[in-house]
Amino acid sequence: MSRSVVITGLGMVTPLGVDANLVFDRLVKGESAVTPASSFDTGDLSSHLCAEIDGFEAKEIIPGRAIRKMDRLSRIAVAAAKLAMEDAGLVIDDDNKDRVGISLGVAYGSVDVSVQFATTLFTEGPSVVNPILVPNTVMNAPAGHASIVLGFRGVNCTANHKESSGEAAVAFAASQIKKGRADVMFAGGADVMGRLIYEILANFRALSPMDGNDEAARPFDLRRNGAVAGEGAGVICLESEESARKRGARIYGRIAGFGMSAAPAPLNDWPTSTQGPVMALTRALKSAGIAPKDVSYISASANGHPALDDLEARAIAEVFGEGQNCPAVSSVKGALGESASSGGVRAALAALTLARGTAPPTAGLETPAVSLDHVTGAGRTMDIRAVVQNGFSSGGTFVSLVYTNTD
Repeated sequence: MSRSVVITGLGMVTPLGVDANLVFDRLVKGESAVTPASSFDTGDLSSHLCAEIDGFEAKEIIPGRAIRKMDRLSRIAVAAAKLAMEDAGLVIDDDNKDRVGISLGVAYGSVDVSVQFATTLFTEGPSVVNPILVPNTVMNAPAGHASIVLGFRGVNCTANHKESSGEAAVAFAASQIKKGRADVMFAGGADVMGRLIYEILANFRALSPMDGNDEAARPFDLRRNGAVAGEGAGVICLESEESARKRGARIYGRIAGFGMSAAPAPLNDWPTSTQGPVMALTRALKSAGIAPKDVSYISASANGHPALDDLEARAIAEVFGEGQNCPAVSSVKGALGESASSGGVRAALAALTLARGTAPPTAGLETPAVSLDHVTGAGRTMDIRAVVQNGFSSGGTFVSLVYTNTD
């Protein structure tokens, strides 16, 4: 059994806002959310920039009683899922709740909650630990909270694949609908940034400035020298096309296919060989039944880390061609930072790219280091029939998704 999977709802909580269309408009204008970190002190670190969520009020989206049981990560994840449900016009009731599920990518989880839990446990004893902390220390807490708040009880899964967590979650969700195990799946990713994770990333020399020069988010740029940390949540509502058309839902596009692969790599680095990413890309295209020439735009995984940017650029050139011969390419991580589970936000943006016929630019890209058809400055309006989204994680996990129009 193989069913067509379509996108009927979008929800996101990002450093550029919580309204999907507003966020897309700001990205198309070339706006960036990268600023000096304000929610934690970076004075003793080599990096200082971050793309942080500011002004988000969970109580405006989530019932107050439910909020009290959640940490910050679960709040933004549940809010994004609820916004996707509302955008889809989906009502969950006794007739459909067993056929609605969630697949959420989480790379870091609630590290700060775990630290708070462990600190209290070992300094004051177990009797002093706040019991609310315990369920929020696990990776699947956001997905669990979402199912409780939204009222569904179908497939519930959490993917943990570092920078490809969101893409892996979307691929799994689509597979469940294709196989008839669910009619609706909320899919995406969520991660928050805090002092501990930021410090670890800086000490691993994953953040700009890796080379000691100017700190900035510059995917694909000649002066790129590491990623800028970010945070956010993005969830899309996936639905069988039969279900969506039966209830007259708006359809943004179709998840036409996906490909996954792995390649040997250091735990905190990427391989030098393009074999892994090329395999994911070719499998995705084959799954979707389209050729490289049919792809109009590529939402890149590039975040400014030299190894990742170079690997992805070479893989794209190998599969699609170089320069003007390849599809338009950009990475929104120049504006939103690297939140690791950014695949959820980028999935929603890919749907809007299809629906609105405009590809967002790569913020911070001034002097391309590689020969691709880069979208720079502002968005590019064009005929977009198919979009490829890449999620390439350090450690060697690669996921590519293919989105197409439904007409």
